[in-house]
Amino acid sequence: MNAKLKDRIWTGILYSVSAFVVILLVALIGYILVKGGDCLRPSFLFGNPKAGEAGGGIGPQLFNSFYMLIVSLLISVPFGVGAGIYLSEYAKEGPILNIIRLSIETMASLPSIVVGLFGLLVFVNMTHWGFTLLSGALAISVLNLPALTRVSENAVRAAAKPVKEASLGLGATQWQTIRKVILPSAIPQILTGVILAAGRIFGEAAALLYTAGMSAPILHFDNISLIDKSSPFSLMRPAETLSVYIWKLNSEGMVPDASLIANRASAVLVIMVLLFNLSARILGRRIYESYTGKK
Repeated sequence: MNAKLKDRIWTGILYSVSAFVVILLVALIGYILVKGGDCLRPSFLFGNPKAGEAGGGIGPQLFNSFYMLIVSLLISVPFGVGAGIYLSEYAKEGPILNIIRLSIETMASLPSIVVGLFGLLVFVNMTHWGFTLLSGALAISVLNLPALTRVSENAVRAAAKPVKEASLGLGATQWQTIRKVILPSAIPQILTGVILAAGRIFGEAAALLYTAGMSAPILHFDNISLIDKSSPFSLMRPAETLSVYIWKLNSEGMVPDASLIANRASAVLVIMVLLFNLSARILGRRIYESYTGKK
């Protein structure tokens, strides 16, 4: 068998595997969307669940998911990007760096249910906060920090190669080089990692079962407070997210049409994750083009 024939065979195998993955993804998403039916009805998206009655909505859970997303990113992004900058620009090879990398790899491999139990012990019980949105956001941040750190480290290191020496040669300090030269060039890759992490926040359920709770009271937006538990913006209230609500519907069947509501909610969740992934590609490309002048 000559080299060209081998090359064609393995190329065909790789194309077949890629096509199978794409077809499987399209089939899965299509099945969920078809089962979801009219999931984008305003009465379903913004309505309140009806205890023991059919025809409920997902308004509180949808709001909680978005609010959890914002709070989690406010916590995890500064730490993740800061850790990436430290590892790529300041850390020196040695035992300490090896320990840090081992810790990051270990955290990245932790199952979400283990992080949820850790959050239950630390953020719920030891702090005496109980089931709160803040506890859930901290648990999600623990899950997202390893990925954000690695993405930021790789982005900063890749962006620093062509411009770092030139900037330092012109008299800029290391921090000025990082802040004004390297970070702007690395923003597209970092932003992609941030938005992909946001998609994981939407889909996470196991860690939130033990930290954010499984209750979503009706929201009254006339009360604006970060600590008053009756306020929808409070960080100290239980906050059942959409993914947790789907799990609860499928496991407990609280309403007559639990299966239908779960299918519709799953379709909404898939649509949101797809939008975040598409946003990562489009926004990251446009920011990169704005800094490099490419079109």
